[in-house]
Amino acid sequence: MFVATLDGIFKYSDLPEEYEPYVQFKATIEKREIKNTDEIAILNIAGTSTHHVLFLDSYTNVSEIEAELKDADAKINHTTLKIIGGHI
Repeated sequence: MFVATLDGIFKYSDLPEEYEPYVQFKATIEKREIKNTDEIAILNIAGTSTHHVLFLDSYTNVSEIEAELKDADAKINHTTLKIIGGHI
């Protein structure tokens, strides 16, 4: 199992360019139109060269995020979970 740690939480309008492909991919999967005001968490998946994107308004609690990451064979670290929980 991989460990997911927080790279950052950004408004879409402030998203660093390096994360854009990951955000676009996740938006396509969710059939979501991205707004500049969307708050997005970017997680680094340790041991891989990928990132996991969370559109924070899609979740009502951190358990939903933990379940999503479990499906991706990843576990979110405690500090990251607390930070994201404060934004949901």
